[in-house]
Amino acid sequence: MSDLPTPHSRRQFFGKLAQGAVAFGAAPGAVFSATNPFAYDVSRFGRTDPAMIGWEEISRRTTPLPEARRIAIGTGNIVHVAAGSEIVRWKTDGALPSLKAGAMVTCLALPRDELVFAGLRDRIVSFDTEGRARVIWQAENDGSWFSGLAVSEHDIWIADSGLRVIWHCDRAGKVLGRVGQKDRERDRAGLVVPSPFLDVRLHPDGLLRVNNPGRHRVEAYTPEGDLEFTWGKPTAAVPGFCGCCNPIALAILPDGRIVTAEKGLPRVKVYASDGTFESVVAGTETFAENVRRCGNASDCTRGGLDVAVDSEGRIHILDRVTGEVRVMRPKARA
Repeated sequence: MSDLPTPHSRRQFFGKLAQGAVAFGAAPGAVFSATNPFAYDVSRFGRTDPAMIGWEEISRRTTPLPEARRIAIGTGNIVHVAAGSEIVRWKTDGALPSLKAGAMVTCLALPRDELVFAGLRDRIVSFDTEGRARVIWQAENDGSWFSGLAVSEHDIWIADSGLRVIWHCDRAGKVLGRVGQKDRERDRAGLVVPSPFLDVRLHPDGLLRVNNPGRHRVEAYTPEGDLEFTWGKPTAAVPGFCGCCNPIALAILPDGRIVTAEKGLPRVKVYASDGTFESVVAGTETFAENVRRCGNASDCTRGGLDVAVDSEGRIHILDRVTGEVRVMRPKARA
């Protein structure tokens, strides 16, 4: 690969998240602490108006291994959770053998052909139906940090938080292009990624959805990288996104609506495909331990939430602090 974006060093990436809360928009109305200039009080945003909550929890399960980071749903609604260097799997009637990746798994994708694609920090591997793994693509730059993955029949899009770009590859690992890269000639501001939370999803409309966390918005691109539209704004009010960098993860419902997950104020919400806010799935009050872990401007690279959607339109929420997976369904209309 040539003409690479400028990488973050690991010190730059993880060492200044507190400053990022100031630089990238702390919650409007937040009160800053006199003892810690980077800590701000967002307690008044910790309760969600019940009228905004359109979903209810129907089950909950705790991942059996620590360091649960990402969740994805495969064929037959088999749940896959990346926990450390393994991918834990289960279905309604019981657990399945886990997949061994050999290094920390940072992202997952489960296309319809029943393969499992996993991102490690600097490479992509695929598992066949027997659980055998092979490396598809190896990063050529030490600054890469893969954090999101989308796979179609022929193509792969890899969200690289370290280089602030989405790599477009074929399934053999050949680079076909870049998405989200800063381009002055095309008046593209590029992705702002203060922490390792860059995600990518392929929408039923044929466009990619990418979170631009430092700009507090979601962006829609063609598979080749042309920016079509964006939505989202920086605010602690429920319809928006706040903190240094939100949203941190995306999922897509079968009807095309977008599910977003956040950290700091951990919450999950649903938007129409054009970005119109619809409802809260689970509010900050649902994730008390998560709030305690990173409810201020300190380092919460291991906090926050991840989301996945099954074929029945239920939303599965992974709490990256407790390892719990909550399954949510729409509330019955009165």
